[in-house]
Amino acid sequence: MSSTRPPESRFVAARDGLRLHYLDYPRPAATRLPLVCLPGLARTADDFFLVAEAAQQSGRRVLALDYRGRGRSEWDKDWRHYDPDVEEDDIFTVLAEAGVGEAVFFGTSRGGLHTMRIARARPGLIRAAVLNDIGPVIEKDGLLRIKSYVGKMPPLQKMSDAAALMRFTASAAFPAVTPQQWEIFTRQTFEEKDGKVQLRYDPELIHTLDDIAPDAEIEDFWEPFAALAAVPILAIRGETSDILSVEVFDEMARRAPRLERYTVPGQGHAPLLLDQPTIDRAMAFLNAQI
Repeated sequence: MSSTRPPESRFVAARDGLRLHYLDYPRPAATRLPLVCLPGLARTADDFFLVAEAAQQSGRRVLALDYRGRGRSEWDKDWRHYDPDVEEDDIFTVLAEAGVGEAVFFGTSRGGLHTMRIARARPGLIRAAVLNDIGPVIEKDGLLRIKSYVGKMPPLQKMSDAAALMRFTASAAFPAVTPQQWEIFTRQTFEEKDGKVQLRYDPELIHTLDDIAPDAEIEDFWEPFAALAAVPILAIRGETSDILSVEVFDEMARRAPRLERYTVPGQGHAPLLLDQPTIDRAMAFLNAQI
């Protein structure tokens, strides 16, 4: 009998009534703590399917969340609710619904920031963490680049056009990504609806970056990172990342003695979690945890 089962789509009402979605990869009689996967700013639960399947195989139940306004979660009529505090309240709602009181966390980009903040807000909830291309200091040039494209896209009629757009705009920072991986990533980013190709997130998310400007001061997260440093951490960095610098990557290791590091060759921000070496490295870390 296979030790993995397909994920189940589950929905729960947020505190304000908005409909939230998450994927639940079940593992009856799990032998390890569950794994909670938190995606990037404009990303979805589907980004973690290879990680989730591998973790499920190793004895973990896996939850992969869609924040409000992303994936299969309902879009908010007020973009101001696309806020870290609101999103974290949503995360706690999902965890309560799923009966998860402690877990291992895997956070990509914004999901990693949530992981640091949750470590400070809910001591004991996070027992170990994987941070995918995010640290306590976010490089401004990377934020400006993200601001330049979030919520913006030319009219697209076919998924093949979307894949071509993805390769054109991102291939310089991701030279190691294969055509098949670009196709998968495209389908994780776009969907076909009403004869058109559309983004899988609310374009109003762009407003969360309104304050990002060349002369803006960027908040750092060293204080919440210090709370997370109490548990084992695997920090992943894309080799060409413009969000997580080598200097910050090094400083993270200095401040967190239990932190392990892994660099994904030929990928930028954020590594796509589609290549086997990265999955294997993440699983080696996760399998060493409770």
